[in-house]
Amino acid sequence: MAKDFDTMEDSNRSSNHSLFDISDPMRRVVLRGSVGTVASALFAPFVTVASGCATGGATKALLGFKAIPVASTDTLVVPEGYVAEVIAAWGEPIGVAGNTPPWREDASNSAADQAVQMGMHHDGIEYYALDGSSTRGVLAMNHEYTDDGLLHPDGMRTWSAEKVKKAQAAHGVAVIEVQLKEGRWQVVRPSRYARRFTAFTPMTVGGPAAGHALMRTAADPSGRTVLGTLSNCASSQTPWGTYLTGEENFAFYFDAGDKPDAHMLRWGLRKTGSYGWPEHDERFDATRHPNEMNRFGWVVEIDPLDPASTPVKRSALGHAAHEGAWVAVTKDGHAVVYSGEDARFEYIYKFVSRDRIAPANAGLTKAQANRELLDHGTLYVARFNADGSGRWLPVVHGQGPLTASNGFADHGEVLIKARQAGDALGATKMDRPEWLAIDRKRGEVYCTLTNNSSRGQPNQPGVDAANPRANNTMGQIIRWKEDGDFDATAFRWSHLVLAGDPANERAEAKGNIKGDIFGCPDGIAFDARGVLWIETDAHATQMYKGEFKNIGNNQMLACDVTTGEIRRFLTGPVNCEITGITFTPDGTTMFINIQHPGETPSDRSDPAEPGKFSMWPDYKRGGRPRSATVVIRRKDGGVIGT
Repeated sequence: MAKDFDTMEDSNRSSNHSLFDISDPMRRVVLRGSVGTVASALFAPFVTVASGCATGGATKALLGFKAIPVASTDTLVVPEGYVAEVIAAWGEPIGVAGNTPPWREDASNSAADQAVQMGMHHDGIEYYALDGSSTRGVLAMNHEYTDDGLLHPDGMRTWSAEKVKKAQAAHGVAVIEVQLKEGRWQVVRPSRYARRFTAFTPMTVGGPAAGHALMRTAADPSGRTVLGTLSNCASSQTPWGTYLTGEENFAFYFDAGDKPDAHMLRWGLRKTGSYGWPEHDERFDATRHPNEMNRFGWVVEIDPLDPASTPVKRSALGHAAHEGAWVAVTKDGHAVVYSGEDARFEYIYKFVSRDRIAPANAGLTKAQANRELLDHGTLYVARFNADGSGRWLPVVHGQGPLTASNGFADHGEVLIKARQAGDALGATKMDRPEWLAIDRKRGEVYCTLTNNSSRGQPNQPGVDAANPRANNTMGQIIRWKEDGDFDATAFRWSHLVLAGDPANERAEAKGNIKGDIFGCPDGIAFDARGVLWIETDAHATQMYKGEFKNIGNNQMLACDVTTGEIRRFLTGPVNCEITGITFTPDGTTMFINIQHPGETPSDRSDPAEPGKFSMWPDYKRGGRPRSATVVIRRKDGGVIGT
């Protein structure tokens, strides 16, 4: 989700030391030098990373396409030899048998219609091959938030319970079946797999926080069943075939009133939320139901290939404004789940499962055989040291400061108050950690730190080794390698790249890119060949001016991590975000999402001028811009990127 700097969450008021304070005096002198000095120290690669390009032997170039230029037109552009087609735009029916209401261009579809249509603002997306096929599969994708100026014919005027219900139906997750037929991908309707998960779909709570006193409400005294998921941002596919989706900016949906308590403030709740839901759904009035906020902000696990399954909120992975969650596997078969919080000065986590990943057995699918895998294990939070080392700090009740005397009565409370636990442990405050990607071939983990204009400002945390730029408008990508297997408690880190434009006057905005310029890295993913794909998310308030005047629309780029070369592959329509990326098993089809084309600086469109900034993808007079899934293929049928 794009972030207007004036409205984004910034709730960390902990007194965690900066890396200057915990490093040795000579190191502090180096870090207080120029950005160039910092970069030269921090861009030194891992010894193992350089192996692919330091042997002296010739290697085949990974990036085989011709880079495209920056763009500012209201179109989607891909390289020569490629074709991009739109499927599954907001409002299209998902394919529930006997219930396929068509999209209405004036946004007059009802809440009931929206509950069986594609939701708004597509985000993370994953492809699940049916019978191993690269021509037929299931797509699961997130719908992060709503622009009510587009969702309703008259926007937020005449606000009503029906409008709240429709907005809630436009959130969540969609599961659709797709097929390559006669040379084009299309949605299969009807399909037994077609499902929508919205802000009122029943979901269970798994793990140590299930049934906890802080999870109980008047409507759910058991604390084990939550209605809905919302603010779903990034996604991943687990090795056992399920879908993980992160609940990110849940705080914006709640009204905290005039006197929010310390717990509400630490989680970013404000007097009045952004969406008007409490007026017609009292769950989101935190003055009446203070525990409801604890029931959102989890990693949700969904089995997209089992239409009868119920989603589970995995509390063992910690309560957070989760961007998403990504799974690595240790050599002995344990799952290691990495995640970050997309908010200023928040933390990076990992979870190590207690049990090994089980095979399909006794009539159970692999997903069913592992339905409790993520309910048992150990959560950690990251500390990045100034010397390039790092430590995973256990978020476990009774260890270190996480005791009853410090406000953590039991392990369930530690997990519900994961932010406060990170504060107490001294975790490193990061510049909005968003998507992560795991390079399984090299055993490395990458994370986008999208931006943080508050870094180094008065009364705000200063720069440190991992977050080395003040007024960080451009963002960076950090990477680390565990000291051993993925479940190790120590690691070594460096930066892959500092984003920016070398033409900028301000040193902190120049970046250190080897190749095509970009800002605000967000979505990332590795393909099967080891190429890192990077998607960007600059906000409408940043674009086309100042330090972003040369960067143009948001874009997707490809990076050869062994050489550092970055090449622009795609540019999107005006004011959109490029997000979500998944491939068919043979690598010949890429699916991405275009989110909020025509985003306004205020994040809410004028219903009188819905197409003021963009008319993508329909370009119809009187219509409105729509988020949509885009299918990208090579014209010759080859592997994407070669």
